[in-house]
Amino acid sequence: MAKRLDLSFNLLRSLEGLKTFSYLEELILDNNLLGNDLLLPRLPHLHTLTLNKNQITELESLLDHLAEVVPSLQYLSLLGNMACPNELVSKEKDEDDYQRYRYFVLHKLTNLKFLDTRKVTKSEREEALVRGAFMKVVKPKDASSDAASMSPEMHYTPLPLGSRDLTNHRGVLGKCHYVYYGKHSEGNRFIRDDQL
Repeated sequence: MAKRLDLSFNLLRSLEGLKTFSYLEELILDNNLLGNDLLLPRLPHLHTLTLNKNQITELESLLDHLAEVVPSLQYLSLLGNMACPNELVSKEKDEDDYQRYRYFVLHKLTNLKFLDTRKVTKSEREEALVRGAFMKVVKPKDASSDAASMSPEMHYTPLPLGSRDLTNHRGVLGKCHYVYYGKHSEGNRFIRDDQL
């Protein structure tokens, strides 16, 4: 009959024992060893779930699982996991990455009222409905492992085919047209054609 359960700091890797806690409303699983294979039993009354500082790296499968087994979820926190981008911990992440993460989570879990440390705003919910499905953060494959699997002749080069062979010394002629649309391109607008 327990309604609130705190299992923080227990080095948990599995949640098999939660099957008997079907009346849970709050579940705190911070600072454990839970990973992408996390399987929660069906908890229809659960409205608060914190999974901070675990080993979750795959966001989409977790969100699909949560949408299926905890339909009443309103408060979710995933801080400290690789699946939750944090600009304070990782140099590669910024505030835009975190905002895209929020839109994607809100797209998958439409009943959320609170995500991580912030309340879900009306504008975030509207943006998640419109573009949330496209906010999935996809990690590129590791270039070093791809390069190791390719043969030496298959390395990518932007040069034309005729110039790739080092024994062939024929010249290769190509024509490229570059246009710069950056914010510093206004300098040339005061130069007339006759001044060139």
